[in-house]
Amino acid sequence: MLFFFFVSLKNCHLRCYRPKIPDYMFRRVVRASKFRHVFGQALKNDQCYDDIRVSRVTWDSSFCAVNPKFVAIIIEASGGGAFLVLPLNKSGRIDKAYPTVCGHTGPVLDIDWCPHNDQVIASGSEDCTVMVWQIPENGLVTGLSEPVVVLEGHSKRVGIITWHPTARNVLLSAGCDNLIIIWNVGTGEAMIQLEDMHPDVIFSACWNRNGSLICTACKDKTIRVIDPRKEEIVGEKEKAHEGARPMRAIFLSDGNVFTTGFSRMSERQLALWNPQAMDEAISVHEMDTSNGVLLPFYDPDTNVVYLCGKGDSSIRYFEITDEAPFVHYLNTFTTKEPQRGMGYMPKRGLDVNKCEIARFYKLHERKCEPIIMTVPRKSDLFQDDLYPDTAGPDCAIEAEDWFEGKNGEPILISLKNGYVPGKNRDLKVVKKNILDNKLSKNTEKRGPANKSASPTPSRVRTAVSVWGGH
Repeated sequence: MLFFFFVSLKNCHLRCYRPKIPDYMFRRVVRASKFRHVFGQALKNDQCYDDIRVSRVTWDSSFCAVNPKFVAIIIEASGGGAFLVLPLNKSGRIDKAYPTVCGHTGPVLDIDWCPHNDQVIASGSEDCTVMVWQIPENGLVTGLSEPVVVLEGHSKRVGIITWHPTARNVLLSAGCDNLIIIWNVGTGEAMIQLEDMHPDVIFSACWNRNGSLICTACKDKTIRVIDPRKEEIVGEKEKAHEGARPMRAIFLSDGNVFTTGFSRMSERQLALWNPQAMDEAISVHEMDTSNGVLLPFYDPDTNVVYLCGKGDSSIRYFEITDEAPFVHYLNTFTTKEPQRGMGYMPKRGLDVNKCEIARFYKLHERKCEPIIMTVPRKSDLFQDDLYPDTAGPDCAIEAEDWFEGKNGEPILISLKNGYVPGKNRDLKVVKKNILDNKLSKNTEKRGPANKSASPTPSRVRTAVSVWGGH
């Protein structure tokens, strides 16, 4: 009896020294969810991409972009900026002489694959330009230094690149000049310039599900929801996170906005907001006191958000629901090595036969390591509840339609028999006759409605060739 009493006292004494547990774990209740037992697993060394000199540039982007055909990684490059594009099956040690995409004169800061053409990728750089590239069907055989189109309009480095989710040829870029430009890539024109909305550096920009709105996080600690075609702010929240370190903001499929940032005490936070009522957050959770910026990756089909901290060695995942506390902690996948960046595979690139619901490409200092997330299931049959119809590669509308005010919901496909990539067409850019351009500018100057002498017309309907279809 005395022995048990002593053990009890000892355990009580130990409990006094337990480390602080984040409040998102404290509030966790046992609730039914098919994602509670998601199992993360890093692939073996022979399935990793080795001997890659990952970029050391001090910019909080993911440095990696993946699609069902290729993985692209921003690398160290002398005398300019470059990134690798590797076919997914090209694992193992990557030769130092392997060809790169190397047209920028300054370090590459961000890259993004076109959702409507698996061979088209856009890049933003410190050289103030955005470039769009066409990758050959089977990958690079020689270095690629000639982009299909160079988009010039920023006066400082371009750190954010993101394609429109449903409209062909529409690309958003944001630079350290606090300017957002929305381009028609098919004509090489800057169609919309959002100039006076951000007084400081833009940390992130994200389209909503149908691409009618964008949300941004800025260094002035404000989250903004913007209608880009009306060029107006439709919702904003000052001091969404009070800490000085970078924030991130993404749209969820129901229209709410999910943010990550830091508290005044430098604790990492995540929050959920309703754009129609941004005075008060729907939900705020404290995380931990690490310095790494949290990069959120969202799966609209399952409503699961994955948080990958730069410099962390873990991936936390949360389920967003309509029940309080709305953001439910699921689990954490931990590895030994910290991550320099992270790529996230679109749903159509996953293996449905293995119940894979997410795949990450984790960047180390010298390699890229795939990590798969699976839901354990005993049945070999297709799991309808894990794989509702997902966004496919076909665009809903053309660029001109979107700039004229039309919207298109994502065109969904079934993954029941797996995704089979179709044939991609070449990207063709039809530039306007430069004399017509000058003529229209002269007419504008003579007219009373001349707003600014921008290098490209603001809203011009032009002919564009169709590309990227299947």
